[in-house]
Amino acid sequence: MDTLSRRFPVVYPIVDMASLAARGMEAQDFAEALLEGGAEILQFRHKGDFDAATFDAARRIAALCLQAQALFVMNDRADVARLLGAGVHVGQEDLAPADARAVVGDQILGFSTHNEGQLAAGDSEPVDYLAIGPVFGTVSKANPDPAFGLARLPALRRLTRRPLVAIGGITLQNVPSVLAAGIDSVAIISGLFPPDLSPDSVRARMEEWIQQTRQ
Repeated sequence: MDTLSRRFPVVYPIVDMASLAARGMEAQDFAEALLEGGAEILQFRHKGDFDAATFDAARRIAALCLQAQALFVMNDRADVARLLGAGVHVGQEDLAPADARAVVGDQILGFSTHNEGQLAAGDSEPVDYLAIGPVFGTVSKANPDPAFGLARLPALRRLTRRPLVAIGGITLQNVPSVLAAGIDSVAIISGLFPPDLSPDSVRARMEEWIQQTRQ
């Protein structure tokens, strides 16, 4: 798979199973609405036990992404990614990027970093893109690393020529400033949820994100 022959998607939605369960929305409905709203990549994030129902949800979303010609990325689980023909995103405490690459082959591979040292080290790994965060305070992670703020993004951008994805507290209001700092893409969890949650409102929110990042 020539994963990065096209421009890396500017908006990187994360289908977070815990957030969806708390709001009572099915993952497949959520993912389908995001894709209909123009999402070009989706990450499936599940931090609990990976049971049969969770695997089935991931499989269904992988099929939706294939139909929409969007990239599909599993969070943490290179083994599940291999079964689904998907990419994988690993963190500092997960399978090492080189080992994840051995599992998923030429599928897209991303790696989370949280400071200058990790980002510089990550640039030498066999990954397709790097993530950096949290930029701002976030409520989507149980024990987040310290937020480093907008001012440090230009210096972090200079540490790698790979696509760089910012995550953590990014909103429709601050995303123009994040992209202006040289960031290629923004990963979103909480910002995908409108107050009146429904497939129609999620689709509209995704369209809003795309419009805001094109300004």
